[in-house]
This record gives sequence, structure tokens and C-alpha cells, in this order.
Amino acid sequence: MIAVTSLLDKIHTERVSELTEQLDKRFGLNGVKITPYPHLTLFTAEVPDEEELKQYLENTCLETRNFNIRTTGLGVFPGPNPVIYIPVLRTQALNQLHATLHRDVSEMSLEMGVYYNPNLWLPHISLALGDTTPEILGPVLAFLCQYNFNWDITLDNLTILQKCGDYFLKEEEFRFGRPELIS
Repeated sequence: MIAVTSLLDKIHTERVSELTEQLDKRFGLNGVKITPYPHLTLFTAEVPDEEELKQYLENTCLETRNFNIRTTGLGVFPGPNPVIYIPVLRTQALNQLHATLHRDVSEMSLEMGVYYNPNLWLPHISLALGDTTPEILGPVLAFLCQYNFNWDITLDNLTILQKCGDYFLKEEEFRFGRPELIS
């Protein structure tokens, strides 16, 4: 299973990394570090021909210009190990890219992650996952409430993350735009 993501820009990568370091130091939460790059996951898939996927992503990126996304607030996916995240607002540009990628990659995939279907997808940036508990949720949210999560982030890439042992590591990154389109 691979994940197709957009890595965050430098400023927001640093912000998310600082926050996850604080959550590790204060609360021992480091499960989110299974993916060491702050990112927005567009979908997960089981793709038998990875070269076909890479060619498709490269071609898609040539026709895609950088665009901005906005975040606001905090969110929680409940359960025995709640996920704490920063919600990403769905915009026309983000929805179009996501829907196109999902439609096209599903044709070359054996399986697509169910939560990434365009009708179900809730884009987000994870801050804590896998090692949280309902009991620690209150103190962690109280700590995070001191921060402002109204961010404006430039997306400029599609990146394949591949499961390697316990981690999801960067396999390949494709930048948006042709040289003549980059402004």
C-alpha cells in the first residue's frame, strides 16, 4: 500500500514538526512520526504497476499549478486511539485535484483506501495518531489550544510515500508545473 500525498511547504513543515516534537516531549506521543514528513494525504492505494502510477503523477503535475489551501482549528477522529489533526478546508482547486487523482488512480489500482473516496475524504494534517488514548485527549487539546491553526499553505507537489517496515518513507516527489508555468 502506498500513499499519495502533498508535502507541506517549508514554513508549515517546521510548524508541524515543532508541534509534534512538543507532543512527544510533553505527552510521549510520537506515533505520528511513522511518517516523518508533515503532509496532506490525498489517498492510499494498492497499485501493481508503480511505474505507470509514477508516469501518471508526473504528467498530472506538469499540468498543475501551485495552489493554496487553508487550515483552521483542531479536529479529532474518535476511537480507542483518537487521531488529533488540523482540518484542511476543501476548496475547488483541492477538490478538483483530489477527484481527478482518485478517479484515474482507481482505474490502475487493486484497492483504494475507503476514507479517501471524494464523498468521504476529510483532508487533514495529523498531529497525533496511533499512541493516543481518550484519557490523554483533554490535556493534549488543552495544550494545543494555545496555538493558532489558521494557516495558508502552498501546495506544490505530489509525493509517493511507501511503507518501509514501521515507517512511510518518501519514494518519489513530483513538482507542480512546467518551467514556463511556474511563476
